[in-house]
Amino acid sequence: MAQYKYRLDLSKPMEQQEQPGHNRWHPDIPAVFSVEPGTAFRMDCKEWTDGQIHNNDSAEDLRTVNLTRVHVLSGPVYVNGVEPGDLLVVDILDVGAHQESEWGFNGIFAKENGGSFLTDEYPEAAKSIWDFEGIYTTSRHVPGVKFAGLIHPGLIGVAPSMELLQKWNEREQALIDTDPHRVPALANPPSEESVVLGHLKGAEFDRIAKEGARTVPPRENGGNCDIKNLSKGSRIFFPVFVDGAKLSVGDLHFSQGDGEITFCGGIEMSGWIELKVDVIKGGMEKYKIKENPVFQPGPVEPNYNDFLVFQGISVDDRTGKQHYLDANIAYKKACLNAIEYLKTLGYTGEQAFMLLSSAPVEGRINGIVDIPNACCTIAIPTQIFDQDIMPK
Repeated sequence: MAQYKYRLDLSKPMEQQEQPGHNRWHPDIPAVFSVEPGTAFRMDCKEWTDGQIHNNDSAEDLRTVNLTRVHVLSGPVYVNGVEPGDLLVVDILDVGAHQESEWGFNGIFAKENGGSFLTDEYPEAAKSIWDFEGIYTTSRHVPGVKFAGLIHPGLIGVAPSMELLQKWNEREQALIDTDPHRVPALANPPSEESVVLGHLKGAEFDRIAKEGARTVPPRENGGNCDIKNLSKGSRIFFPVFVDGAKLSVGDLHFSQGDGEITFCGGIEMSGWIELKVDVIKGGMEKYKIKENPVFQPGPVEPNYNDFLVFQGISVDDRTGKQHYLDANIAYKKACLNAIEYLKTLGYTGEQAFMLLSSAPVEGRINGIVDIPNACCTIAIPTQIFDQDIMPK
């Protein structure tokens, strides 16, 4: 039976918790507890904005959200005997919502504060609240749909070494320097604003706050991968860069579509997660898993088998410009095609956009060899609607 090792008060911000977590990546953030390999344990997780988004009908909180605060993570967890060069094996045993917080949110960030995958087409903030009933969810802001969730951690990862951390910061700053005034920004450099680093204070807090990498993107340590099938029964093999691995987790989603395209893109929630950890000594070299984790998805997922599929190619929708095998452009076009279709069913563009990001849609790269057009698709399960959505 998994022991409850980490509890949070959902009414308090992360730095006021008895055991505060963290919202930056750095090898010197102290662990909140340690475990032996083979141990199963339960941890609470706050939703990724640390309580900034509220269960109401206004998108003002999304428009003004403090993004230097995210993501608030539970951990790190120190796994005894684990060393650099090992593989940390993490099993996701279970994950769920707390009884007192059975709701979540999805939203479109304003272009000037975070943006989204379709930020040029949808530059204004919008929000949808989703209520949970068992495995199902519905929203008063996106009516006419009901679907089963696939609860998963959007973010789970291990601490980087100092060398790896410096590599992240250098390469991302070089990208920012190519267009430093771009809105939204090309990347998020270290920021000392709204930093949470467990119980650290004083000079050590100041040093790590200046150096710590933001948690927004996925990187070699795992991190914010937003893989919707990484749910109950999944197993993850993490390359280890520091003693104890220092595992952290957060950003729980009740459901998510492939791509998490609104950026605030799954149905974001607070909740709990049960994990089991083990180790493969020397596994990084043995299995050549040296940069980026390997995942084995779990066997649990919604059983939808009838889809309406929308195609996109790598031609810019706004300018008509032909791009060469650009899967990003092609997936964007597929999403826009799906949104335009959903608008014929009575949804606004914003409602359709949030639905694609939160429902269990299936995104695919179908072809990236047939010059000049990459081909991507997004498949919407028809059974989630209370009406027949097929063309007549």
